[in-house]
Amino acid sequence: MAKRKNDNPYIYPGDMSFTPAKDLKDEEAKKEIDLLREAIEHHNYLYYIEDNPRISDYTYDRLFNRLQELEEAFPQFRSSTSPTCKVGAPPVDELKKVEHTAPMLSLNSALDEGEVRDFITFVKRNTGMKDILYVVEPKLDGLSVEVVYEGGFFKYGSTRGDGITGEDITENLKTIKPLSLRLRDNAGLPGFLALRGEVLMSREGFQRLNRQRIERNEEPFANPRNAAAGTVRQLDSRKVADKPLDIFFYDVLRSDREISRSHWEILQKFPRWGLKTNPLNKRCSSFEEIRNYRLELIEKRDELPYELDGIVIKVDDLMLREQLGTRQRNPRWAFAWKFPPKKEITRVRDIVVQVGRTGILAPVALLDPVEVGGVTVSRATLHNEDEVKRKDIRGGDRVRVIRAGDVIPEILERVDEEGEKRGKTFSMPGSCPACNTKVVKEGAYTLCPAGLTCPAQRVGRIIHFASRNAMNIETLGEKNARQLVERGMVKDPADLYFLSEKDFLSLNGFAEKSARNLYQSILKTKNPALDRFLYALGIRHVGEHVARVLARKYGSLEAIQNASFEDLLATPEIGPEIAESVFNFFREKTNREILARLKEAGIEIQRVEKIKKQPLEGKTFVFTGELEKYTREEAQQIVESLGGRATSSVSGNTDYLVAGRNPGSKMQKAREKGVTILNEEDFERLIGAK
Repeated sequence: MAKRKNDNPYIYPGDMSFTPAKDLKDEEAKKEIDLLREAIEHHNYLYYIEDNPRISDYTYDRLFNRLQELEEAFPQFRSSTSPTCKVGAPPVDELKKVEHTAPMLSLNSALDEGEVRDFITFVKRNTGMKDILYVVEPKLDGLSVEVVYEGGFFKYGSTRGDGITGEDITENLKTIKPLSLRLRDNAGLPGFLALRGEVLMSREGFQRLNRQRIERNEEPFANPRNAAAGTVRQLDSRKVADKPLDIFFYDVLRSDREISRSHWEILQKFPRWGLKTNPLNKRCSSFEEIRNYRLELIEKRDELPYELDGIVIKVDDLMLREQLGTRQRNPRWAFAWKFPPKKEITRVRDIVVQVGRTGILAPVALLDPVEVGGVTVSRATLHNEDEVKRKDIRGGDRVRVIRAGDVIPEILERVDEEGEKRGKTFSMPGSCPACNTKVVKEGAYTLCPAGLTCPAQRVGRIIHFASRNAMNIETLGEKNARQLVERGMVKDPADLYFLSEKDFLSLNGFAEKSARNLYQSILKTKNPALDRFLYALGIRHVGEHVARVLARKYGSLEAIQNASFEDLLATPEIGPEIAESVFNFFREKTNREILARLKEAGIEIQRVEKIKKQPLEGKTFVFTGELEKYTREEAQQIVESLGGRATSSVSGNTDYLVAGRNPGSKMQKAREKGVTILNEEDFERLIGAK
């Protein structure tokens, strides 16, 4: 490797004027490219390893852009280890398998202090030594990777996989800015060096990424580890290049010569080579020092820029490591002491706004990941602006989180912190974050009135239209719906029916069979039941039950379209809000155009025979236990087909509780409220099946 030259004009640049690329000769361009690469690598080292940048971001960007310009103008001088490779390469079809240079072992771990003491005792007994040095390191909650250098240049990298074989993520690793593509040679660098590192995402980067995903109506990642793992395994490295990934190195898997017999001394060499290590690494000589180290990290874990889930204890002396050896999957010379999981109380990092498929803007709290009921939670709904103000939740607050109904994460309350300066009071934006349309207030809710011209609503409505209880278009999930919308292939549900099998082949992840399956799935839905079609349209306030009520009363889509507000309002179970929503939907020009195009595409909606009076009309049923002849869903459908309503919980409005084998707590509640209780035979008599 070339020794750094003190006369490199780009190390500390003064005059930043460049000769136009077209006026340079090959040898002049080659010299400038080499100097720029050397300077950019030096500034990357200062920024990411030393945490001591010497030039402004503006100056760095000018150097980087100039290098890109020259490499494009002189492609013969391109290099796979140039800093410009960090912008990503064209996508691959799949991640190839790579055999590791040495096994990437997992660690035995425990939360209990006694098991850690047992590990220390085991080490002393099996080495015959009383005074042993240990290296303790933060247990980073990221993705373990192997990174290989030859001659000081980055060669390839892979995931841990099964410990013997991993997936080739070379191009994705290249885009991680703190990863050096060319190592520095001022500390006796080995010719071959295979390292173990951890790819992770900072808290700030994780929240920023989730904020973007929520604003695009995408499912956010559960925690930074999932975000890092999902990102680094992308097939298109260009989609990795703009993500906030970081990497720390903590072990040598293999080298072509001995570096040192001390793990601690090896870690001290890493930064001099340009390899990032964790500043919290420490050397200890006793269990008490190790325990204090762990307690210190538990105390400061919420303030650290990245997630930790414990500490790793390693024997420092590499000769002692050899003496202790390994089990089948775990080294005997290392142990992970886990942290207790965070429970219920966490911190709000930000409050962002998500646009739903019907245009409702909902505030969402982005949280430091916390365990609630055995599930890791990183976001919680705040419902609407009034709810945020009532609970007085702000960015930076500590809060108590619950899972409403054991499903939806929700902030129960703010936890006071004496003397803590609080963030700004939350308020809804004046315009839609997805399309910039001016929002409107409707009661407690804030709405984007843009409808299908709003990209967030467009994706949401396509997903809803294709969902199982709507049109049931198999294999058209969120990922494929988003691709269709983002590529401009689908702007509304009608567009789905004008796509060809060939169109689907252009989507990522599609081959002939999958394209044919999706095309056939769409064709199968051209003759929907009226209630399912109504529900699929995504009319505000029209769920599955209301769609059935309307279908039974009017019998055809045309009749519903032409119904007056007064007529809709006179329908049982249809209140003013629903009537107004349905009435306005069918008078909106865009919606009528979509319906016309659906008809043009060959959609023929099944008519429903109108029934003046049905035997179970106005009656509400609840089911509990196991029925012999019907599934719960079948029994509920029978009730609704006869004009009744099936709900999931007993209330004062419940008329009948149908109890099968092993009934639950609903039985006692029904007795308390005086609800009529039926067995399966009674139910069959009531519906006319006996």
